[in-house]
Amino acid sequence: MNAPHHPIFDPSLDALKASDPILGKLIERVGACTLPPPAPNPDLFCALVRAIVGQQISMAAARTIYQRLLDCYDGSSLTPQTLWDTPEERLRGAGISRQKVAYLKDLAAKMRDGLLVVDRLEAMEDEAIIETLTQVKGVGRWTVQMLLMFTLGRLDVLPAGDLGVRKAIRQFYALEALPKPKAVEDIARPWQPYRSVAVWYLWRGLEI
Repeated sequence: MNAPHHPIFDPSLDALKASDPILGKLIERVGACTLPPPAPNPDLFCALVRAIVGQQISMAAARTIYQRLLDCYDGSSLTPQTLWDTPEERLRGAGISRQKVAYLKDLAAKMRDGLLVVDRLEAMEDEAIIETLTQVKGVGRWTVQMLLMFTLGRLDVLPAGDLGVRKAIRQFYALEALPKPKAVEDIARPWQPYRSVAVWYLWRGLEI
C-alpha cells in the first residue's frame, strides 16, 4: 500500500500528469509524494549545518555524523555561538572533515556577527536565497536547492546539475547520454511551477 501524501501535492500531481505523459507514468508507478510539506518556523541554521555535513557522503553517514555533532552539546542547543565555541578537535572527533569544519565555522561566524540573518530567508524568492546563502564558504547552489526543497517546502526548484536527476531523465526519457543541465532545463519546462515534485519522482524512480 502506498504511503499517504500531504494534500498540498494534489494540484501538482494533476498538473504534472497532464503536462508530461512520461512523468505521469512515473508518478503512477511510484505512488504518493512524500516530500515534507513546509514546516512552520523551521530551524534554518541547523538545516544548513546538516546540509554542509551531508555533502558528498551517503545519507546514512550524514545522519550518523550529524547526530554525533548534536551529542557534542549534551542536550544544549546547537546555535551559531555554541558551534563557534566548539574546538575544531571536538568537531573532527564527530567525524567532520577539516574542510567542513572550516565551512561550519564560517557559517557560525557570519550568523553570530549578523552578516547572515536566516530569519529573513522565508520571505525571499528562491534565487535571492541562493544568492544569499552561497556567500557562506562551502555552500553552493545545489546545497541551497536542497534546503529550498526539503526545509522551506518550495515547489518549483530544479537542481539541473544533480547527477541523480540527469540519470533519471536519461533512463525514463530514453536518451542515449546523460543530458547536460541546459537540456534538463528544457525537458523540465512543462513541469513548472512544480519542478520540485517532479524531481522527487525522478529520484524515487531510480530507487524502485
